[in-house]
Amino acid sequence: MNALLADVALIDIEGTVGSIAFVRDTLFPYAKERLDGYVASHAHEPEMRALLDDAAREAGVSAGDLPAVLRALHAWSDEDRKVTALKAIQGRIWEEGFTSSGIRGHLYDDAVQALQRFHANGVLLYIYSSGSVPAQKLLFGHSSAGDLLRLFSGFFDTTIGGKRDAASYARIASETGVRPGRIVFFADNAFELHAARDAGMQTVQLARPQDGTEPDPSHRSVTSFDGLEVLPA
Repeated sequence: MNALLADVALIDIEGTVGSIAFVRDTLFPYAKERLDGYVASHAHEPEMRALLDDAAREAGVSAGDLPAVLRALHAWSDEDRKVTALKAIQGRIWEEGFTSSGIRGHLYDDAVQALQRFHANGVLLYIYSSGSVPAQKLLFGHSSAGDLLRLFSGFFDTTIGGKRDAASYARIASETGVRPGRIVFFADNAFELHAARDAGMQTVQLARPQDGTEPDPSHRSVTSFDGLEVLPA
C-alpha cells in the first residue's frame, strides 16, 4: 500500500469521491426544474435577496429585474459555471431533495473506505468543492453510505476563493493551521491540482475511467483510492 505523509487530506467531491454523473444527471436537473418556483417563493427572504443581488451584479443586470436574474442563473447552470450565488441557491433546493425526497449522495465505495481509513489514522479531513458548504454537508449527511459528517473537520467552498487560484489553497492552509506541505489535495481536475501545488500542497489526481478523466502526467495519478494510505506526518 502506498503511503503519503500528511496531517490533512483536502478532498474534492465531483469526480473524486463521487461520480460526475450523479451531479450532472440527478442534482443539476432537480435544482433546475425547481429554480424559478423556489426563487419566487423565497425572494422576500433577506438571505435569498442577498443571493439574488449578488447574482445580478455578476450578470450585470438590474437587481430588480428578476426575470433577467433567473435567465442568468439558468444559463450558468447549463454551463456549470462556478458562481457562488448559483451554488448557494442550488444547495437550498437540494436540501429539500435530500431531506424530503429521499435523494442520497453518490459516493464511490473505495472513497468511503479511504475516508474511514484516513480518519482512523488521525488525519484531518476537509472538503473543498465548488458546491456550497451546506450542499456539501447534505451530500455527506445523506450519502449512499449513510451519515459521514463525523469524519470531517471542516468544509470549504468558493467563498474562500476560486479552485484554480493558488491563493485559495494558501487560505485553506491558514484556516486549518497546517502548513501547505503537510496537506495533500485529492481532485480530478488538473488545473485545480496545479493551483494546490503552486500553494505548496501535495497533490494526487483521481483519474477515474468511469468519469472520463484523463491523467495529467505532472501529478501523481490513480484510478481509485484503493491501495492509497495517508498517515500523519
